[in-house]
Amino acid sequence: MTLREKTAVFLERPIVRNGVIAVILFNAVLLGLETSHEVMAVAGPLIIALDTACLAIFVVELTLKMFAQRLSFFRSGWNIFDFIIVGISLVPGAQTFSVLRALRILRLLRVVSVSPSLRRVVEGFIRALPGMGSVFLLMGMLFYIGAVMATKLFGDSFPDWFGDLGNSAYSLFQIMTLESWSMGIVRPVMEVYPQAWMFFVPFIMVTTFAVVNLLVGLIVNSMQDAHAEEANIRTDEYRDEVLARLRSIEAQLEERQDDKVRADR
Repeated sequence: MTLREKTAVFLERPIVRNGVIAVILFNAVLLGLETSHEVMAVAGPLIIALDTACLAIFVVELTLKMFAQRLSFFRSGWNIFDFIIVGISLVPGAQTFSVLRALRILRLLRVVSVSPSLRRVVEGFIRALPGMGSVFLLMGMLFYIGAVMATKLFGDSFPDWFGDLGNSAYSLFQIMTLESWSMGIVRPVMEVYPQAWMFFVPFIMVTTFAVVNLLVGLIVNSMQDAHAEEANIRTDEYRDEVLARLRSIEAQLEERQDDKVRADR
């Protein structure tokens, strides 16, 4: 086994993977502590030193991955994601500019690339994007129709909520999320327009309970498909391993049988 192969096997060990996850979570706690002026006044140098140590571990891990995988390292989207996240912290001025300092918390997202279960969730979400695009288009059409109707119906009496297309769309979005929709918007409107419920109730039924649940269903189905595909890959790998062992056993039996025939002669 070559040094590259040994390095790849070492990185795939559960203890190494779990250790990297522990460092990521510990580093996230450190970045959270940096937001406290009281804590930084007491242990600021220690926190900065530990943060630098965590960054050094991430750099070493990525370096080992690049050494083990060579050019194939950049063929994996997760590897590129890790490379960008760690690279942000290595940009000159990352400790000075507030935007770059804030982006360091993105290191926590490396847990997604390290944990297989979280990767399945993200991959399922990505698989659902094409179907979600159609649902978002449908929702956009419903919001546009609803915003035009609400502006025409209630704009004169409630200009702050339905005075123009933008305000109407925002108010309808609040209604869709069920955030203070009844006492905050709908009931005051119904005091002026008693039949307004005939507009708002169907809008909520269609957008909140139908379209949103459709989005959830698409994501769940995509995650199940991703999980099933991964299970099929594992099954194929196990089958290939079993077949390889059977071939090895058959070869050994044939060799022993040939040896026995030679001995009888």
